[in-house]
Amino acid sequence: MAFEKGALPAKLYFRIGEVSELVGVEPHVLRYWEREFRSVRPTKSARGQRVYSRRDVETLMNVRELLYSEGFTIAGARKKLLTGKAALDAERAARVEAATVAVANAEAAPVVAASAPPSTSPIAREALLEMKAEIEAFLDELGG
Repeated sequence: MAFEKGALPAKLYFRIGEVSELVGVEPHVLRYWEREFRSVRPTKSARGQRVYSRRDVETLMNVRELLYSEGFTIAGARKKLLTGKAALDAERAARVEAATVAVANAEAAPVVAASAPPSTSPIAREALLEMKAEIEAFLDELGG
């Protein structure tokens, strides 16, 4: 029984049996995909069991979709995932840059009367700083 992409249980880590059920393939298929797709790197528990992150599970769900639904080969799916990741990385970098520029503009703008645009208000500045911190933390988690 495979789950929809957004329907992962609210957990950070999953065992291979759970992942097998979520993705809809046998555990030996998951182990094979680990060798073929370098972006899937489960850790090992103290007992030697594979422990997959949410990102690993999402990647495996994408792999299954590419291979089984869209008809990609292993090599084609690998390439598609790499180009998709590059596009996402570029998009994230653009968002961080935009947030950085917005914060710099908010810091440089003089504080004006109550009729000032929202982008120069202290509340907007604080919101932008929080967004920037969240984006940077997310990028750090991704290893970028």
